Amino acid sequence: MFKLLDQFNSAITILLIAAYLYQVFYTLYATVLRLREKRAARRSRQDAPLHRFAALICARNEENVIAELIASLKAQDYPSDLMDIYVIADNCTDGTAAAARAAGATVYERFDTEAVGKGYALDELFKTIAAERPEKRYDAYLVFDADNIVDAQFVRAMNETFSKGYDVITSYRNSKNFGASWVSACYSIWFLREARFLNYPRMNLHTSCAISGTGFLVSSRVIEENGGWPYFLLTEDIEFSMSCATRGITIGYCDDAILYDEQPVSFGQSWRQRLRWSKGFYQVNARYALSLLRGCVKGPHRLSCYDMLMTIAPCMILTVIALAVNLFCLLTFRLHPRYIALRILREALHYIGTALLNTYLVMFLYGLLTILMEWRRIPAKPLKRLQYLPLFPIFIFSYIPISLAALFMRVEWKPIRHTSVGSAS
Repeated sequence: MFKLLDQFNSAITILLIAAYLYQVFYTLYATVLRLREKRAARRSRQDAPLHRFAALICARNEENVIAELIASLKAQDYPSDLMDIYVIADNCTDGTAAAARAAGATVYERFDTEAVGKGYALDELFKTIAAERPEKRYDAYLVFDADNIVDAQFVRAMNETFSKGYDVITSYRNSKNFGASWVSACYSIWFLREARFLNYPRMNLHTSCAISGTGFLVSSRVIEENGGWPYFLLTEDIEFSMSCATRGITIGYCDDAILYDEQPVSFGQSWRQRLRWSKGFYQVNARYALSLLRGCVKGPHRLSCYDMLMTIAPCMILTVIALAVNLFCLLTFRLHPRYIALRILREALHYIGTALLNTYLVMFLYGLLTILMEWRRIPAKPLKRLQYLPLFPIFIFSYIPISLAALFMRVEWKPIRHTSVGSAS
């Protein structure tokens, strides 16, 4: 039996390395490209044609933070007559709507306890604007969460990338509260890593990027083709990214469009949010895996489909299976003859220990590289940027029990209370 366990563990390891080896190339490519850019003179902003945008904000009980986002949108280095700001106050029980109106946004209120979630709110907002304001012809929409704030050049930078022909664009997701706790710091490193070592090389290699929750652009053409926003799974952003990949829509990335997002501070908040994400990944995997798999073997967007398939599978699934099998062997080793039992015990413990140690070292180095590459952009004091780095791999490890729980638990969308103000901590 221990031979079978050894072969199983080796097969899992080889599969994981083979599946994600391309991301090692992404990391090396992005590092070299970024270092070259830093040595070169800062490029000048091109004179791109100016487009008309609508900024859309989905908010649920966000009266503490929503005015700050609206203020940052009104302070953009972009003609104010070319951007309107809309807020949909979704099932709010506080003063979100009043705060948004006072800040200068056009506000709609929504009360629906059956269709709950950001996807439903966005869909209603798109359709409401089209029905009530048919004279407002927007070239594209910018989608935000209420706890965001944006750099003054955000819209102008997105406009430049949009002028290159991209129908969907994601931005550089930074953090408002990097140094607030080890949890917020680990979230921040994760999203900075996604921007620098995934979306940045994807954009430069002319393959498709992925939307990450907030701070993205979608053209009116795509919304009209979709008939609104028909993405209602628990992770509607990933669902939209998978849909784009299967339909051949290339998602762009704008490295100069910087968005600051508030991250959860407590592990309890983080657990609930990532439980929803994990459940949403399972939902997206069930709906899009076969279409993505077909796209991997035929059609002009094979790399994009493969890349997106690896985003939703099989890393966590294979990891959970491998650990489950080894833990099962650990729990049942006493049922075998002594010699075989000791071999099984040694093999299982060796695999689990080696896997955890290697993963810890890889993620620590990955986190360190991310911090060093993004040092100047991280809104925190120098010590805070490094203080929580040793806990970053632990944060990643916590996805294992979260993913296991998501398999069996019923998960619903629930809002996270936001209170952070400002772009640095």
